[in-house]
Amino acid sequence: MKRVFIIHGWGGYPEEGWFPWLKKELEAKGIEVHVPAMPDSDNPKIEIWIPFLAEQVGVPDADTYFVGHSVGSQAVLRYLATLSAGVKVGGAVFVAPWLALDEETIREEGPESVEIAKPWVETPIDWEKVRTHADEFFAIFSDDDPFVPIENQKLFQERLEAKTVIEHSKGHFGGGDGIKELPIVLEQLERIMQ
Repeated sequence: MKRVFIIHGWGGYPEEGWFPWLKKELEAKGIEVHVPAMPDSDNPKIEIWIPFLAEQVGVPDADTYFVGHSVGSQAVLRYLATLSAGVKVGGAVFVAPWLALDEETIREEGPESVEIAKPWVETPIDWEKVRTHADEFFAIFSDDDPFVPIENQKLFQERLEAKTVIEHSKGHFGGGDGIKELPIVLEQLERIMQ
C-alpha cells in the first residue's frame, strides 16, 4: 500500500493550512496518510526530528512518499540521508523548502530564531546520498515567500536534480497565508506515484 508522510514546518502542526485537505484527497484514493505532530515544533532540532521521523516511517520502501513543508522538507532530506544503501523510497514533494533563509527576516524574528535556524542552515546535507534513495523530487516556491529567498530554487535544482516551480503570491504556503488547498502538491504526488 502506498504511504505518504506529510511533515509540517517550524511552528507547524498536523491540522495547519492545506495538510488536512491533502490528507483527505489522498485517503479518498486509497492511500495511507500520516501527518505526525513533530516534537517541539516551535524549537525544531535536527537530532530530535530525524530519529522521530524514522520511527514514524518504520521500514521505508518504494511505496513510501514524503511531502515536506518548510523545515519539514529539510527533515525529510536529512532522514533520507540516513537510510541504508539500496533502500529506495517513491519520492518527495517539498513546499517552501529552504537551505538558506532570508537573514534579515530571521534577525527580525529575534536571536532565538537565529539560534534555532543555525544548525539547519550550517549542518551539511549529503546530497549524493539523498539522491540514491529516490528518483523523483519536486520543489515548490513562492515569489513572495518572506523567509525563503528564491535562490533556493537553484540550489534544489543543482544539488538534488529536483524539478521545481515558482508559484505566485503564496507567501510561505503556511496556515497564516490562508492556503487551505494546494492542488499542485496533489498533482505532483500523483505524477510521481504512476
